[in-house]
Order: sequence, then C-alpha cells, then structure tokens
Amino acid sequence: MEPLLPPAGDRQLEDRAFDLVQKASTLAGRVPDAVKTGIGDLVRSMNCYYSNLIEGHNTHPRDIDRALKNDYSADPRKRDLQREAVAHIHVQRLIDTRQDLDVPVTSVEYLTWIHREFCRLLPDDLLWVENPDTGERLRVEPGELRRRTVQVGRHIPPDPDCLDAFLRRFAEAYDPRGMSRTQQVIAVAAAHHRLLWIHPFLDGNGRVARLMSHAWFARLGIGDSLWSVARGLSRRVDRYKALLREADAPRRHDTDGRGTLSLEGLVRFTDFFLESCLDQVEFMENLLEPATLATRIEQYVAQESESGTLPRRAFPLIREALHMGEVERSLAPDLLGVGERQARNIVADLLERRLLTSEGARSPLRLGFPTEAVDVWFPRLYPEPLNG
Repeated sequence: MEPLLPPAGDRQLEDRAFDLVQKASTLAGRVPDAVKTGIGDLVRSMNCYYSNLIEGHNTHPRDIDRALKNDYSADPRKRDLQREAVAHIHVQRLIDTRQDLDVPVTSVEYLTWIHREFCRLLPDDLLWVENPDTGERLRVEPGELRRRTVQVGRHIPPDPDCLDAFLRRFAEAYDPRGMSRTQQVIAVAAAHHRLLWIHPFLDGNGRVARLMSHAWFARLGIGDSLWSVARGLSRRVDRYKALLREADAPRRHDTDGRGTLSLEGLVRFTDFFLESCLDQVEFMENLLEPATLATRIEQYVAQESESGTLPRRAFPLIREALHMGEVERSLAPDLLGVGERQARNIVADLLERRLLTSEGARSPLRLGFPTEAVDVWFPRLYPEPLNG
C-alpha cells in the first residue's frame, strides 16, 4: 500500500494544512466553553446524520434526537437506524470528552476499540452482512478483524492472513511521534484512505475511518465538537467515493511515485479531504459568529412570541447565556425585566423547551440547542428544513 504519505514539500497540501490549523483554532477560541458543550451535542448528532448518509442510511435528525431521549420508533427498521445513530454518538462523545483509549489513534488497539464500542451497541439485525455472490450471511463481530476475503467495488483488500502485517505498517507509518503538526494534518487525510484500502473489518470500516480522523484532529487540538468532516464528505459523496477509488489504483506511470499504489491518486484524495475540512470549519465559523447568531436567536424568539409560545422578553437572558457561556439564576429578574416569581416561571419554561439547560435547580443557566430551533439558529446545517 505504498506510498503512505504525499511527498514532503507539497506546497498546496502544506498551505491547506496550515490554514486548517489556524482557522480551526480560531473557531475553538471564539466560543465559550459552556456554550461549546451544548453545540457539541448538536454537532455530534449532525456528524452522525451525515456519516449515516454516506453509508446510505437516512435517519432524520428528529428521530436521532428522540432516540437520545430513549424514545424509539415502533417501526423495526427505523428503530434499528436510531440505535445505530446512538452508537455513533456514544463513540464520538467518548472521543470528544477524552474518555477514549490513551494509545495512538492509528494503532490496532485503538481501531478495534472504535469498532467494538460502535458495534456492541448495534441491534443484531445490523451486525450481519451478505455475500453478494453466494447469498451467505456473515456476522460482524465487534472489535474483531475480518477472517474472510472481501471485494469492495473493484478493489480487493489484503487477504485476512496479511491484516496484522498491514496494520503494523499502517501504525508505524502514521505514528505521530516525529511528525510536525502540519505533517500530522496531512497524514490524517492519507491515513483515512489507506485504512479503507486495508478494510480491516468485515463491515463498519467507513465509520471507523471517519471516527479515527475525528479523534486524530481532536488530539491535534484542531478537531473538536464544533465542526464535522462527515458533513463535508457527505455533501460531495460522489466525489469522495470517486477519489477513494482513484487512490486505490496501482501506480500508473514512471512519474506516479515509486510505490505500488498511485501517488497522484493519494495526493488528490488528500487535497480533497483537507479542502472538505476547511470548508466545514469556515461554514461553522460563519454560523457561530456571535453577532449574527444572536440576531437569528432573536428572530426565533420573536417568531415564537408572535405565536404565543414564548415571551419576547426572554431574549436578553438567552443572549447573555450565548455571550457569557452561563448565567447565574439570580440575574434572571434584571435581565428579563420582571419580578422574581415571573422570572422563575420564564426560566422554567425555557428549561422545559431546552432553550436553556442547567445541571441542577440552583446551578447556572446555559444555552441549549433544541432540534426545534435548528432551522432558524443554524440555517443550512441540514440539507432540508427539519420543521418543513
């Protein structure tokens, strides 16, 4: 599977990596930590939604939201997809909160941990794959490397007897120790393809590759719960899959690197991957710009107040939670311009609707991000309006 990295000194890739580091760091620094927690829950659901789309599974964000509250559909197929979404969010939350394994993300131990944590929460119906040639049903064992030869499109991944050797080489080549930050960013993209090329598991490889990429970015301090590479890949999924196939191709000519696989194909995929990451950071940066986000929240409060479901005077309290991260409950009467009793009632209403959240009856108030407000607060986050 050589080459494993684009050539050193590729100016375009290095510029993209540098821009990604700078812009992702700027995005992370502009959002208060308390607000980041709430946005993280929203973005994890979004990441799960788009990751599912790449796999051909369309789980509506409202169904994901219901599943997170243990409200599952009576329809077996829809319920299975809800459980799949919960499994994905579970693994990403462990990564985002640094409760994952303390080993390199490219190690066999880490990759099998992702697969095991994800698959162990899946319903049994989603743990079976069918051989398209024979019709034989094969069970996917959580965290276990495949023991069968498989074919993915035209690509035939390594024989199962060779997986250990390929994965050792994978971990060695992408060991972050000895790499600069820029080199690691480029390596994330290259490793994403090469892991899919190895195809270590019977099923779930795409999910593992995207979560591995997310985890590596998180350890670099540029990937967090504020943006999702899956959205960028899903929005150009045909291009994503075409470039994966190009990077699968053998060396084409004398100037196409010195390895077995196409260097040109790997460089094109790496460039596309980093471009998709940059696009998503810039997209979220625009959505989370404090002044414009506050304007959209005010618009939402005005709409709700006109329909009689929310008092218009609630906005200053919500805005304070946005800008400051959290608000002491004792400040609510002054911010709302009402007496203490009425302020308590308004706060209770906002908590019930999840526009505000709190860890306890006397804990500070934080901004919530309910699904019902997403269309107005974060336009174009999803391909179609959630309330349409």
